[in-house]
Amino acid sequence: MVRKTGMLQGLLVGFLLLGVSVSAFAFGTGKFKEEVSREQEAVKLTREVQQGGYGLVTTDELKGMIDAGKDVLIIDTMPLADSYNKNHIPGAKQFLFPIPDMKEWDARETDGKSVDDFKALLGPDLNRTIVVYCGFVKCTRSHNGAVWAKKLGYTNVFRHPGGIFAWKGAGHPVDSVR
Repeated sequence: MVRKTGMLQGLLVGFLLLGVSVSAFAFGTGKFKEEVSREQEAVKLTREVQQGGYGLVTTDELKGMIDAGKDVLIIDTMPLADSYNKNHIPGAKQFLFPIPDMKEWDARETDGKSVDDFKALLGPDLNRTIVVYCGFVKCTRSHNGAVWAKKLGYTNVFRHPGGIFAWKGAGHPVDSVR
């Protein structure tokens, strides 16, 4: 009788552990799905960078450039009133770019500004370091800005993919237009 009770308890404990293991595995699939999403974002970003021919800079690297006093032109590609005026990386200049790929220049997508306006912002030094950013990794406004800087012959063009969200998330100061 004691042996049967012990066996029965052992089976119950075994089933309980199996149930917990299966539940943990089943509920853990959310982590796996998150990884698929991260992978898709990483591959998309990598392909944009390859296609655009520009480099990437992290939030910490950009902060280091600024702190070191490096001559870097930082361009915020977000809308002026809805984003830039509210908060932007200190010293950044604003120039709107659209989210969809902008293969041909379309002034309707850039607040009426021309390619010559963008070239004037970038300046005459084709070797100047240029960092372009938008809101966050999935936002592709910065991709368009970096691609157009490269098309115009600038050689040291970087995209800050984390954008203003990563900048603020790192606790770095922002400027605003009041």
